[in-house]
Amino acid sequence: MSFPSVFGMLAGLLLVVIQNSVAASELLVQTKTIPLKGVAGKLDHLAVDSQGQRLFVANKTNNTLDIVDLKSGSLVKQIPDQVKVSGVAYAADLNLIYVGNGGGTCNAFDGKTYEQVFSTKAPSADNVHYHSGNHLLYVGQDEVLSVLDAKTGAIKVAIDLPGAVHGFKIDKTAGKIFAVLTKEHMIAVINLETNQVTDRFPLTLSDAGSPIAQDAEQGLLFVGCPKTKPMVVIFDAKNGKEVGSVPIPGGVDDVHYDSRRHRLYASCSDHALVVIEKVDGKYEVVAKVETPKDSRTCGWSRGTLYLGVPKQEGQDGPEIRVFEARPIIEQASTNSGN
Repeated sequence: MSFPSVFGMLAGLLLVVIQNSVAASELLVQTKTIPLKGVAGKLDHLAVDSQGQRLFVANKTNNTLDIVDLKSGSLVKQIPDQVKVSGVAYAADLNLIYVGNGGGTCNAFDGKTYEQVFSTKAPSADNVHYHSGNHLLYVGQDEVLSVLDAKTGAIKVAIDLPGAVHGFKIDKTAGKIFAVLTKEHMIAVINLETNQVTDRFPLTLSDAGSPIAQDAEQGLLFVGCPKTKPMVVIFDAKNGKEVGSVPIPGGVDDVHYDSRRHRLYASCSDHALVVIEKVDGKYEVVAKVETPKDSRTCGWSRGTLYLGVPKQEGQDGPEIRVFEARPIIEQASTNSGN
């Protein structure tokens, strides 16, 4: 092969690499930074009110639930005394905000007045998720998943689990909950009608699992593993088999699936927000946004990702960084999730 031919081939390959790099860097574009108030330490989970354009943030070290106006990009209220606040959920049909506090309570607040509606004793409360179909609230508490009346806070049932639960996903169509157990290294499958564990999907490709997301159309579950083998493990939701994995930076604490763009977003405390897509039949990281250390949690709704950034040295407080997913895809008015 002549030198000009080799040079032309190499130039062509370089052009492809550059084009791919540019495309990757534009998958998530930061559009805004919203300052919060609080001391140095961890932010925990976030929930979005898409219709009302609000963001609810578990300001954990500050022991407050922070309410952010997304239109103005400003902090409008901090609800105090939420001891070790961790999980946050929003019920749009009830206009109620729920928080799971590691200090031992699950609290609900009126979405208009922000007055407390109920406070239910819930030792080691962590993640909370609302089921709009049955008006029930599910609260993870170590080896128990409590089921509460979402209007009153009354405990309907406590589901015993074969390990400590962290992330869990409610699949309303299948009538199941997929709960990631951090100590037993598995996904526990819970029947929503019987409130019983009906199946167990062993996690073998990594040593621990934490957050979970779902591609309902393809029947896949994505489990983020934050520790000694940091990766996202992909499961077949029907048979529980591990069908793949993607290495990622350490400390992942939130994963969200973007069904419109067929992507997964993972926020990792080890300085990274990563974008995962299927390329040539295999999932891989296609973009990585550098983030401040310990920016480990994020919220997702309608093409927008909200990253929680703890107070950094020299800053007045923590902040929320807002990213827009590209390309922009118009949302149906009835779709409040993806």
